[in-house]
Amino acid sequence: MPSGPFLRAGCQRKRSRRLPDRDAVKVPGVMRLAGLEPLNIGDDSLFVNVGERTNVTGSRAFAKLILSGDYAAAVEVARQQVQSGAQIIDVNMDEAMLDSKAAMVRFLSLIAVEPDVARVPLMIDSSKWEIIEAGLKCVQGKPIVNSISLKEGEAEFLRQARLVLRYGAAAVVMCFDERGQADSFERRTEVARRAYDLLVDKVGFPPEDIIIDPNVFAIATGIDEHARYAVDFIRATRWVREHLPHAKVSGGISNVSFSFRGNDAVREAIHTVFLYHAIRAGLTMGIVNAGQLGVYDELDPQLRSLVEDVVLNRPRADGGSATEALVTFAESYKAQGKKAVEDLAWRLAGVGERLSHALVKGITNFIIDDTEEARSAVAARGGHPIEVLEGPLMAGMNIVGDLFGAGRMFLPQVVKSARVMKQAVAHLIPFIEAEKALSGTAARSKGLVVTATVKGDVHDIGKNIVGVVLQCNNFNVIDLGVMVPAQKILAAAREHNADAIGLSGLITPSLEEMAHVAGEMQREGFTLPLLIGGATTSRVHTAVKIAPHYSAGPTVYVPDASRAVGVVSSLLSAEHRDAFVAQVAEDYATVRTQHAAKRGPKLVSLAGARANAFAADWAGYVPPVPTFIGRRLLANVDLREIAQHIDWGPFFQAWELSGSWPAILDDPLVGEAARSLHAEGKAMLARIVAEHWLSADAVVGFWPGNSDGDDVVLWTEETRAVPLFTWRNLRQQNERPAGKPNYCLADFVAPRESGLRDYVGAFAVTTGGGVEERVAAYKAANDDYSALMLKSLADRLAEAFAEWLHRKVRTELWGYAAGEALDNAALIREEYRGIRPAPGYPACPDHAVKSEVFAALDAGAAGMQITDNYAMLPAASVSGFYLAHPDARYFAVGKIGQDQLEDFAARSGIDIETARRRLAPNL
Repeated sequence: MPSGPFLRAGCQRKRSRRLPDRDAVKVPGVMRLAGLEPLNIGDDSLFVNVGERTNVTGSRAFAKLILSGDYAAAVEVARQQVQSGAQIIDVNMDEAMLDSKAAMVRFLSLIAVEPDVARVPLMIDSSKWEIIEAGLKCVQGKPIVNSISLKEGEAEFLRQARLVLRYGAAAVVMCFDERGQADSFERRTEVARRAYDLLVDKVGFPPEDIIIDPNVFAIATGIDEHARYAVDFIRATRWVREHLPHAKVSGGISNVSFSFRGNDAVREAIHTVFLYHAIRAGLTMGIVNAGQLGVYDELDPQLRSLVEDVVLNRPRADGGSATEALVTFAESYKAQGKKAVEDLAWRLAGVGERLSHALVKGITNFIIDDTEEARSAVAARGGHPIEVLEGPLMAGMNIVGDLFGAGRMFLPQVVKSARVMKQAVAHLIPFIEAEKALSGTAARSKGLVVTATVKGDVHDIGKNIVGVVLQCNNFNVIDLGVMVPAQKILAAAREHNADAIGLSGLITPSLEEMAHVAGEMQREGFTLPLLIGGATTSRVHTAVKIAPHYSAGPTVYVPDASRAVGVVSSLLSAEHRDAFVAQVAEDYATVRTQHAAKRGPKLVSLAGARANAFAADWAGYVPPVPTFIGRRLLANVDLREIAQHIDWGPFFQAWELSGSWPAILDDPLVGEAARSLHAEGKAMLARIVAEHWLSADAVVGFWPGNSDGDDVVLWTEETRAVPLFTWRNLRQQNERPAGKPNYCLADFVAPRESGLRDYVGAFAVTTGGGVEERVAAYKAANDDYSALMLKSLADRLAEAFAEWLHRKVRTELWGYAAGEALDNAALIREEYRGIRPAPGYPACPDHAVKSEVFAALDAGAAGMQITDNYAMLPAASVSGFYLAHPDARYFAVGKIGQDQLEDFAARSGIDIETARRRLAPNL
């Protein structure tokens, strides 16, 4: 039976519909479904794929599995549907030779414990109410009932609808009444209107949970009366969306192509064209084989035109029959689809060569079978399973390592190789552990490294890549994750008897934390090598700021993943360690000497810098007024729109492929790897968008603001009497060429004494909702490549979201550039008016102001928070300010003097040491 919360949810929804104004609900129009994960479908949501292959009436292969009792294979069909893009699974057991009720319960019970399947909502499909009800009693989450109808009269329709509501489900309503199935536009709309009114007015059914199925019938049958079936369905879909508020529309898509059974290429084209027009008319979801849908624009143009004639019932210019023209063409159409022909000649080689080939090429398709074949062969001659790991697998990884070291293989390819290796090792582990328990033998590792992103920091893509590369080269890696305090790092190093410790961080406060960890290692008597890496780290900083805190062991900067293996190998090599450590020590001593002697930029006094401030023409300036004052939440922004603003350049940098975008795709050295990475990135991005893997949420706000010296005061409202918070800024203090000012961000906001009523904006965006769960699933499947791909795409989407929102601010929400017409390349070049400086970046180095920004925006409403060291959670997040002045520009504050440090501390109300830690990179 459904649990209490589901019953209560149903009752609460029912009561909400009794309000006088049905549209006064909190989120009108949103149907909220759930498996293990939620699926929200609103009036403007993208098309939802409902997997059709777990239906015994629609799939002979599935029916055969169920009838033979092979439920394990049947569950795999469901998993394949989800992997192919199905966001809901339709389950139907209506088969005369089955105990359909028992089969429904058994199958739903099995998929309930398969996380890959159970995460999506279910559509319980049957023509018999008792089977539907049996399914409702054992399903988790919020499903869809498919279907109820008026064919048995109003009384039975209302009884079933009330039960659906009680079970907390949504319902598909077939356009079927006492007179039979509706097959014309007029009949479809008549039945849809009647059913909708009964559900809403008599049952209190939430309109957003009503899904109208206007009936998909086969076209191109040769019967004239059938010619309008598809176009009338499309017209009825549009009518439902326009006349039945918040109702959704669904259909069994494969029915439309029934007359072309046996010709998959033509059926796929019919489905694609039909869906293209139906979705544009408002089709919410469709029961379809998600893995066999084409792309409208990529269809053969002649085939597409002929299919469109049939779907839309268009008259042909030659006066002939559209159906006959398509049938004639279909008989000779030999399209083989878009599948690349894979060269499987390598499968004829010995198992050792096959394993090596799979590792080098990153092919996972056969790795488990080949690993088992190798293990069985070793066992047959009395050997040990570990020999497979230390023999052909490590031989293959050695080739990968050699190619990577020689620059003939690149990071994305190495991470794919690691995925293959991990899956092979996962298969061998049970055998190795079993033998180890008997004999005590264990795999020989080159060493164990404990890695961590330091306390207060949440960024780990680079660290994860280093871990994968080390594991590819037979090092064990214990990854402690993110935001790891010093004591946990040191405790783990002792527990695992580590050979080295690796620290990572992205934000500047992490530099101080790394120095703290180094000091703790010294205090507790460690002598292990300490590896330093991350975007803000450097060889100079490591030598000057971190290494001096830890003299008991070597501290080494690792600039990127390609160097990690060489550094760790040298540090752990009995033969090379001493020479390598001595060389690093000598190098760092030279760096420290050079740094001490370095004069750096010539600084002027703070008073002198302020005297040379940028002077805006305030007398001739009229500050633009935002369309609202305060904050506004933007929830579930369409990822499709955001993705159009992606800057692909940093994507390749994250994968350590050097080159400018898009020229990198044709680079003679890395072009092939870049093209492959880009194609796979776009493929995953398409799934992220289509299947709503991530949520995009933002908070944006505008407040009255005026500068006060180098500070900017934001006010709660227009009277400018109560400060919201004060944004403390730094000024360039280096000596500037003649005519060049010493910039400060406060220079671009009107001073209060000017009398101008200026404004300041702030924002926080994230595309990180849902990332960690999917990353964990990929890692559990030994697929680090996909995990890293997802994280890097989430980061790109967050930056694209910031770009999208800034454009919306300029053209709508603030509206000071309403006529702006810039393409994405121009946006990336920052050719727009105004700036969006972000805390922690060169113009605004102090991360701490994020606390005030997040509090003013109530960023928690968008699922965002900040750590003790001001890193944002989720990691795929961006925040900052908006300044609208046409002369506003980006700049780097650079180094500051002791006088500005003391002035900043006094203005901020903090002690000088706290200020020194916050501004360390600028001192």
